Amino acid sequence: MPDILIADDHPLFRDALQRAVLAALPQARVHSADNVDALLGLVEQFPDAELLLLDLHMPGARGYSALAHIRGQYPGLPTIVVSGHEEAQVARRALAHGASAYIPKSAASADIVAAIRAVLDGDVWLPHPQLGGASELKPDEAAAAAQIATLTPQQFRVMTMIAEGLLNKQIAYDLGVSEATVKAHMTAIMRKLGVNNRTQVALIASQLAVDQEAMPMLPADGD
Repeated sequence: MPDILIADDHPLFRDALQRAVLAALPQARVHSADNVDALLGLVEQFPDAELLLLDLHMPGARGYSALAHIRGQYPGLPTIVVSGHEEAQVARRALAHGASAYIPKSAASADIVAAIRAVLDGDVWLPHPQLGGASELKPDEAAAAAQIATLTPQQFRVMTMIAEGLLNKQIAYDLGVSEATVKAHMTAIMRKLGVNNRTQVALIASQLAVDQEAMPMLPADGD
């Protein structure tokens, strides 16, 4: 039986996605996560999953960062982005980051089923023809996505926590590791991202924000 992954922090919409998956693929086994940390665990547990439905906005996700990371680590996993955003540019950027489909949360159930079937058949799906068309990422955004794609799952977890402004001791507590381990991850993250401090790490993450005009609160450089 094929494994299908759903990542969305809204229980009602998560249930709606599960119903759509089972309508499109009745024999599927559906596995759900309500935050990015849980999603990374699922992807590690089911590396041969047939499909991922990924919400852009949920705990641990910063814009397209989770999509970029998963596409880099699991390029064979087709991903459908679901989002409350209706803007064509948001959908085009999702496809430019490697998504196989974009589903606004206002979509009808039949459209969600159609998107799932299309992606499982190897096609790209958009809800409206006018959302189509080529979209190239800005150079800084493309570079950030490529760098984030190289992070290990644990490094990605640490990066998102840094971008949220958490200190090393808070990250260590949340992950159940020592501060020395967090600092080791920090060193590796900064090397892979080509930066020198945690503020620059947050700025790299901000390149993948959906609303790039809304810059995040930058973290302090101390521990």
